[in-house]
Amino acid sequence: MTQTSHSHPTAPTYPELLAPAGGPEPFAAALAAGADAIYCGMGSFNARRKATNFTDEAFEQACRAAHLAGSRVYVTVNIVIKQSEMGDALQLIHRCSTLGADAFIIQDWGLFFEVKRTMPAIETHISTQANIHDDRGTLWCREQGADRVTLSRELSIDEIAAIHDAAPDVDLEVFSHGAICFCYSGLCLLSSFAMAGRSANRGMCAQPCRLPYELIDENGRALSPAGRERALCPRDTNTSQLVRRLYDAGAASLKLEGRMKAPDYVYSIVDVYRREIDDMLAGATVAKDEEAARQRQLKRCFNRDFTHAYQDGTSGDEMMSYERSNNRGQIVGTVLGSRPANRDVRGLKPDDRRRRAAIARIELFEPVGKGDLLELRHDNEFDQFLTTIAADDAAAGDIIECRVPRSMPEGCHVRVIRSQRAIDAAGAALKRDVLRRRAVDVSVVARRGEPFTVTLTCCDNPALTATATGFTVEAAKTRAVEAADLVEHVGRMGSSPFEAASFDVSLDAGCGMGFSAVHKVRAAACKALEEAIFAPYEERTKTLELPAIVTSDSRPMSEHYRDEPQVCATVTTLEATEAARAEGATRIYMTTDALEAVGLSPADAFEQGIVPVLDEVCRAVDHERVDPWIVAGATVAVGNISELAVAAHAGATAEVRSCLPVHNTPCMEALAERGAGAFWLSPEITLDEIVSLGAAAPAALGITVFGRPRVMTSEHCILQVANGCIHDCANCRLRARKLSLKNIDGKVMPVRTDIHGRSRLYDAYPIDLTPQVPQLLDAGVRRLMVDGTLLETDEVGRAVARVRRAVEAAQAGRKPAARLRGATSGCMFVGIS
Repeated sequence: MTQTSHSHPTAPTYPELLAPAGGPEPFAAALAAGADAIYCGMGSFNARRKATNFTDEAFEQACRAAHLAGSRVYVTVNIVIKQSEMGDALQLIHRCSTLGADAFIIQDWGLFFEVKRTMPAIETHISTQANIHDDRGTLWCREQGADRVTLSRELSIDEIAAIHDAAPDVDLEVFSHGAICFCYSGLCLLSSFAMAGRSANRGMCAQPCRLPYELIDENGRALSPAGRERALCPRDTNTSQLVRRLYDAGAASLKLEGRMKAPDYVYSIVDVYRREIDDMLAGATVAKDEEAARQRQLKRCFNRDFTHAYQDGTSGDEMMSYERSNNRGQIVGTVLGSRPANRDVRGLKPDDRRRRAAIARIELFEPVGKGDLLELRHDNEFDQFLTTIAADDAAAGDIIECRVPRSMPEGCHVRVIRSQRAIDAAGAALKRDVLRRRAVDVSVVARRGEPFTVTLTCCDNPALTATATGFTVEAAKTRAVEAADLVEHVGRMGSSPFEAASFDVSLDAGCGMGFSAVHKVRAAACKALEEAIFAPYEERTKTLELPAIVTSDSRPMSEHYRDEPQVCATVTTLEATEAARAEGATRIYMTTDALEAVGLSPADAFEQGIVPVLDEVCRAVDHERVDPWIVAGATVAVGNISELAVAAHAGATAEVRSCLPVHNTPCMEALAERGAGAFWLSPEITLDEIVSLGAAAPAALGITVFGRPRVMTSEHCILQVANGCIHDCANCRLRARKLSLKNIDGKVMPVRTDIHGRSRLYDAYPIDLTPQVPQLLDAGVRRLMVDGTLLETDEVGRAVARVRRAVEAAQAGRKPAARLRGATSGCMFVGIS
């Protein structure tokens, strides 16, 4: 006979250690190393579509293994969802939930609200791709029903603490280790525009930020010095020594990046953070040599060198990896010199002698292991590197010799870029019969005349408990059983996923029993506990209904579909405002920085009919300057959820900028219900997709038809690559110039850094969608924008006139003028992958 008790599938453990898994093997490595939760992708709706990801069968098996071990499983659905994909995305979430997923990490607001509408019991986490970076955005997410918010990577520990203080009941997830995106997550279009639609917002980022770029001036002269070629390449985050501070700040989950990484990488980083967290919770002091060993283990995983600048509240050169974007490993020694492997070099020229196989003599200041992959590279010949394998274990201070393909000069840095020890450790862990055993408290009751009873209770969740009873306990006929005997035999958990952490034995004196019978009761208790762990998931499978999808065909036509078209212009000066209006622009937009620069107040902007444009980023430090522009009865263009929330509360009309991507009707409807009065469509959207949205749009639709798309917004000032930062943005001469980045293909992308030190990167070519104005109007787009951010006053006027003439041509049934030479249609026909 067995009895079980269960509650929620898992009890939260704080701080949760959240590990990445791009497939079954990295998943197993994360579980074996001690992850509290593991996030992974299923299908094509995730931001690492190039990872192996999972089949249904493999995912279900992984979930069962994780739940037995006491870990949770999160599925990433962290991309924008197209109108045609909403049904499939919801079905994926339903399927994954029935297979065992505990929660879903979501970027797209339409998908989020559809999940809350159709499957309200499902746990939802807001992705960092949703660009939440202050308490107001976090509180808004909680009000909409989100269970967790993954904060922007750029936030400092102090900012995290302030958000936690304002929203103590919201789980805050923070990125703690791994690669950093240069651009604020969710705002990057660089890959889409540079790599034919491979969108970071769709999980297909080609990482053009890791390539070389030159900062050039107006005349094409290079301003970035040698050795600083990778202007957009940050180092990797490493907060392993900040675990206590993050925990005290209120971080509920420490997230490790790496869904494209191998099992040995995942195992190594999870192992280090597991030990750091456990020591922190236990109040243990870590010895210096142990801490050094942990940092050595992290450095021998793939890394671009480490930083925790954002956590410290900085974003300068200390966070950048200007000189290289590939694996740096750990520097372990230097080359003392090389000698030819074959000493007979008679008749060879000096260069030819160097190219012969050689023996490099290396002095170590860090240990190396047999099989470690070593890289030899000299600063003076940065591209002339080579690799070799360490033949044996060696200690710090040793001098070793390695055979190399050619002679290497004295002074070369020697790095371990692949650790054989890490590979072996991960491999051994993956061969275990049980990847990780779950600790249980064991209670044994053996009273004469009563059934022998074993109760197992999960230490990490006492609500998960199971009891098994068996034979009736009798008096001993020979040797009486002692408590130690029961501890030994009940404690033999065998092939079960459990291990005994404590025993409570109630034993009458003089009892006798056969141990094989004891083993059967213990085995029954283990089986019953497994059933108790799986019971909530099995119940969900039975009760979770497949969501009914509301199609756009069933939605009524919007009143905005019949509005008169308006030509709009974003400008930076009052002169450009006049030029735009003179050519027919009826709506003018200016950033709040531009308005302040020309001396206009919020009241002035309202009186002159200028719509203030708020930043894509709104951190706590921005509130004081942003809030005065959000005025009851006025219109404001918002770039994130925080600003939308404030506008709705203040009674202002919020136009949602394109940096808050809207790709489906449920997104528009949900945001319109929460204060959005218009939507500016993403530059990544196609004409066919606009057609599917336009007729039923609940608010006015707009799109930029002329101007250079902003492809990046970064907290780090790109101009710092020139190595001349004066740390005074107001007086920075570089800011006043028209500088650009030139890539390896010769494309020139303008860079602008604002007064707050944030940089914006623009595409190499302007878009010109004026030939598509008739189709856009037919699709329901009624606001056509000229983005004059990078245009001179006369150029703004000509661009507005061009759009006006295209509207007039469309209304008269004529074909607009052809696209300007040198301009593109952006993603309008290419689409995004």
